Order: sequence, then C-alpha cells, then structure tokens
Amino acid sequence: MPLSPPAERELLHNRDIELRGYQRADGLFDIEAHLTDTKTYPFDNLDRGSIQPGEPLHGMWVRMTVGEDMVIRDCEAVSDFTPYDICPQAAPNFAALAGVRIGTGFNAAVREKVGGVLGCTHLREVLAQMATVAYQTISPVRWRKNREAREAAIARGETPPPPVRTVPVGTCYAYAPDSEVTKRALAAGE
Repeated sequence: MPLSPPAERELLHNRDIELRGYQRADGLFDIEAHLTDTKTYPFDNLDRGSIQPGEPLHGMWVRMTVGEDMVIRDCEAVSDFTPYDICPQAAPNFAALAGVRIGTGFNAAVREKVGGVLGCTHLREVLAQMATVAYQTISPVRWRKNREAREAAIARGETPPPPVRTVPVGTCYAYAPDSEVTKRALAAGE
C-alpha cells in the first residue's frame, strides 16, 4: 500500500543509500554502504564553488568486514564527494570500529569511537543501517550451518549442538517477546 497522495510539491534533495551484504571466500562478511546526496538546483559551496543539479554533495562509501560472531574485523570509509575539502580526513578514523560487536550497545560504541568531531555525521548514521544488513546477511548463514550440524549429529546418533537463536526478540513490533511471530520463530528453531 503506497503512502497517501502528497500535496503539490517540488523535489529539492535526494539521498540514496545502497546497502549490500557479501560472504567472502575466507568466511568473513563484507557489509557495504554507498551514500549519495544531490540537490535539484544549483548552489554555491565555499570549497567547491558551484554545485550543479544532480552533482553529488556527498558521495561516501563504508565497508565493514564482520565475522559470524558479529565482531567487526575491519572498517574502511572513503569520501569521494564532500562539501568541504577537510571532510575526507575523518574517513580513516572509522578503522577504530575494529573489535566492536554488532548487537546491544552498538550505537553507543559507534558514538564513542567516531562520534562528534572524530567522525562524519553521514558515515556514522549509515552504520546503524549496516548493522541491520549484517544481521540480515549473517543470521541465515549461521542458522543454516547450525541446522546442518544438528542434522549430521542426529544422523550419527550423537547429541546435536543446541540450536542457534537468530530471532531478534524485542527489537520491533513483530518480534515483541509475546508476539505470535516470535513464538513461531522460536518454535521453528530460528
């Protein structure tokens, strides 16, 4: 169902964010984001002069390399387009996220490592979305591997390992602790 019809309006700003989750040959996972901001009108910029319609004001990339344990092994950021010449100097600071675990407290850890003047607002904001993509990318892999290990153990007559729980209980309306969705997912061993 689409949104209700809008009032008459004119598009002024466009932000595109692409998020991708990859499994690497070495068993780790790369979560990548590409953020682009454009305007529909020309405007003057202190460092870049005139920025034309459709020309990126922001064009930024972030790659987090994450293990199945949801711990960031490496984080790389690049700023191709920025409003100020100094902005790309913040990108290397995102390497400080190595060792941070994606889960409870992730956003606080991000603020500690690259918050305020240590980082870039736009790169920092996309990290929360990248964390969600990490869960969407890695959880099914973990669940499948666990299911296969359980089935193999049962076939050998051994006690299977406990099921891996990938249900993010309490994170949204559908996964409320007492919801039918949560009950069904937990019963299915997810």
